[in-house]
Amino acid sequence: MTILEYYRANRERFLAGLTDWLKIPSISTLREHQPDVRRAAEFAAHELRGMGLEQVELIEGKAGQNPLVYGEWLEAPGKPTLLLYGHYDVQPPAPLEEWVSPPFEPSVRGEDLFARGASDDKGQTYILIKAVEGFLRGEGRLPINVKFLIEGEEEVGGAHIEAYVSSRPARLQCDVAVVCDTEMFAPELPTLTTGLRGLVYTEIEARGAAQDLHSGLYGGAAPNPIQALAHILAGLKGPDGKIRIPGFYRRVERPSRKELEAWRRLPFNEKTFLKREVGAAALTGEKGFSVLERLWARPTLEAHGIRGGFTGEGAKTVIPAVATAKVSMRLVPDMRPSEVIQQYRAAIKRLAPPGLRTTTRILTAAPASLVSTDNRFIESAAQALEQVFGHKTVYIRGGGSIPVVGLFGKHLRVPTLLMGFGLPDDRLHSPNEKFHLPNFYRGIEALGRYFQMVGGT
Repeated sequence: MTILEYYRANRERFLAGLTDWLKIPSISTLREHQPDVRRAAEFAAHELRGMGLEQVELIEGKAGQNPLVYGEWLEAPGKPTLLLYGHYDVQPPAPLEEWVSPPFEPSVRGEDLFARGASDDKGQTYILIKAVEGFLRGEGRLPINVKFLIEGEEEVGGAHIEAYVSSRPARLQCDVAVVCDTEMFAPELPTLTTGLRGLVYTEIEARGAAQDLHSGLYGGAAPNPIQALAHILAGLKGPDGKIRIPGFYRRVERPSRKELEAWRRLPFNEKTFLKREVGAAALTGEKGFSVLERLWARPTLEAHGIRGGFTGEGAKTVIPAVATAKVSMRLVPDMRPSEVIQQYRAAIKRLAPPGLRTTTRILTAAPASLVSTDNRFIESAAQALEQVFGHKTVYIRGGGSIPVVGLFGKHLRVPTLLMGFGLPDDRLHSPNEKFHLPNFYRGIEALGRYFQMVGGT
């Protein structure tokens, strides 16, 4: 039986295994689901052991951290070593009432599998696992060496994997890291992502009076933390989309003319994007830049929520003593998180109204990443995708952030191949997340073909 025959003969079993994994509510952001998170890690370790990997283990971190799953097969001397990365934790499913079927009861409708984690990232991690299994069970060996590193904190910052990668570079040494946690630009269009924006995620706390105050007795004299945060946020970014932090754009450079021309050739329609993906009345952002450039190659600053005061039914006339806001910035290549954080803190201090004390907490910080397409590991991936999907591979950047990519570049000094099989309408982090099953099956075949090409078979 050939590798391709093995993959196709086992499609039903692959789907059943993925379904079992998706049933586990491994929500890393909610402490009450920590036992489920561990069950999801144990499921992954069981899969790696069952297909013949060696040194399979759950790597424990500090108290409260979720385990890493590690396994290796290094019996192809002289062949490249690939570090295969994925994550088993998922986002909370709320609001539950918007799900057509329960988020942890996987449901197939048409050619799509609906469940929390279906695309981000259990489904795509399972592609890596099953692609390797095909060789070990079908032929008894791989054409390359592999190391798996699967984490359970990607959705909450990844403190455990950051500490592990920085402290164990020798164990993780490889020729290229492979990540399946991105998407294809459009259905049937094989895609490689060459760059990701970095991320600085923060929390701003504003404190005014020693306690909540009656707005009739003190309104007009006492400082209001919620209004202060609104003033600060408006000062950080203007209505024109420009970020007003001094020095923020100093290291920002536009993509090359060649890259911009390639983006203009992509099948992208701004009106369709607005209607089908955004669902708003109009798009916003900096003038003078295309939508794709604003999404992939420009830095951003976004407010995610404000908490404070009274928001319940009825009326309660208080001036809150404290309010907080969640704010993130996406960074582009060459921007330094530490420098941006300094600029950001200084801007908040400058914007804070009199009578308010502000505290800025940094929850996550990671640099942007960019890999050259003139790389044999990238070129082989493009060829493998073309052979399986029957269309020429396109290169894009991603607007999101995968912090571990920067870690691999910094500590292992290797390129990262971002070879994803999601689709733009997979509703990541939203109700009714899905994964297109034809992409799941062809993704396994594409990875298998890639292993053969990299291994010279």
